[in-house]
Amino acid sequence: MQRPQDQRSRSSKPTTIHGCAQSGDLTGLQKLIRDNPFLLNDRNPVMVQTPLHVSAGYNKVEVVKFLLGWRGPEKVELEAKNMYGETPLHMAAKNGCNEAAEMLLAHGAFIEAKANNGMTPLHLAVWHSLRAEDCSTVKTLLENNADCCAKDNEGLTPLNHLSQGPGSEKLRQLLHWHLEEQRRRKAIEACSETKAKMDELEKELSNIVGLHQLKLQLQKWAKGMLLDERRRALGLKVGTQRPPHMAFLGNPGTGKTMVARSLGKLLHMVGILPTDKVTEVQRTDLVGEFVGHTGPKTRRMIKEAEGGILFVDEAYRLIPMQKSDDKDYGLEALEEIMSVMDSGKIVVIFAGYSEPMKRVISSNEGFCRRVTKFFHFDDFSSEDLAKILQLKMNNQTMDSLLYGFKLHPSCSVDAVASLIEKETTEKQRKEMNGGLVDPMLVNARENLDLRLNFDCIDTEELLTITLEDLELGLRGCYHNETE
Repeated sequence: MQRPQDQRSRSSKPTTIHGCAQSGDLTGLQKLIRDNPFLLNDRNPVMVQTPLHVSAGYNKVEVVKFLLGWRGPEKVELEAKNMYGETPLHMAAKNGCNEAAEMLLAHGAFIEAKANNGMTPLHLAVWHSLRAEDCSTVKTLLENNADCCAKDNEGLTPLNHLSQGPGSEKLRQLLHWHLEEQRRRKAIEACSETKAKMDELEKELSNIVGLHQLKLQLQKWAKGMLLDERRRALGLKVGTQRPPHMAFLGNPGTGKTMVARSLGKLLHMVGILPTDKVTEVQRTDLVGEFVGHTGPKTRRMIKEAEGGILFVDEAYRLIPMQKSDDKDYGLEALEEIMSVMDSGKIVVIFAGYSEPMKRVISSNEGFCRRVTKFFHFDDFSSEDLAKILQLKMNNQTMDSLLYGFKLHPSCSVDAVASLIEKETTEKQRKEMNGGLVDPMLVNARENLDLRLNFDCIDTEELLTITLEDLELGLRGCYHNETE
């Protein structure tokens, strides 16, 4: 006859998978999962915890090891959350279960997971350490680079949760030491990233010919922004910089639109703008024909440009040369743009000829208060045009007519500059500026094709534009004028 105590012993043995996980009954747990693999991530009532939650919270290391290593049809949910939004790593941390925490971290548990109250495992480990005077789980999390600056929903870091009592001093020193180490590492990483971004910036600027003042200003903005990144990495609090609105003044072909596009890319690259978008507009995109049309039309374009640059080309066309009895809606469009320039959501660049742009500047008393940077785009010299030609040939894209072609070694900057100086007048260069280069290259390629024979098999000759080709190409730009 069986003794009563044996009956009690058998009846108290856990029969559920969560009971096995809590007691550490590995054999019972293994049998239950092998009979029904879908129990692997079964949630218990009320707490909605998986067996991994339970075993990690009770430091049942053998059970944790088995669950993490299970290779059945179901995979263990390493980041499963209970009713409080806590993961198994949270459970190990809040109960000081260091061995379980180490095992979970070794299997890739997310160390910065946040519970419903915003607390990370490090927050909970600090709470346990204060009660139990055992820092081992805190040390494990810190050695795995848990963020000492992580904030819960009340804005408190693990350090903020420490009491002022003498028992917390050892823990305070431990957290402070790791906090400084993390700041040092972040500063080193930020420094490396900063240098890489600055190098990329300098590379992009090298593709812009002339415009030394603009490039210098861009370098100042970029360097200031990148240094702010380092300051924040060191835990310093600094205000957010944003570039001022600008006016680009100069003749057609001096690169105003091209520079605006480059500017959008560069300001985004260094973090000054959230996007690299440049929305190019003219009067027709902003001004309506009837009363009530201009405001909504302009606001749509402003909305489209948010986060980037709104480039208003030929901005002087918004203000008529002479006052007339008829209502002109250009001024209304300008006022709509001015009304959002203090919002910080958009950078506006007004572009146009220097002289007519004075009408825009004088038309609104707030213009010069908002537009604080004026850049003058000088006409290109023959040497500038030769440099632009070289850059264009060196940066052809696959969809370009000249992709794959190259210049003959004789086409140096000096040689091409001399050619342009000889074949064009100052008036012609001033009228076209950079707009001279593209047709010159297209004509040069056509001349190359004209002089080649179909039986030519020399790959170099098939793809090489000579100085003679450039000369004939340049003459083709003014063929009608010289006829």
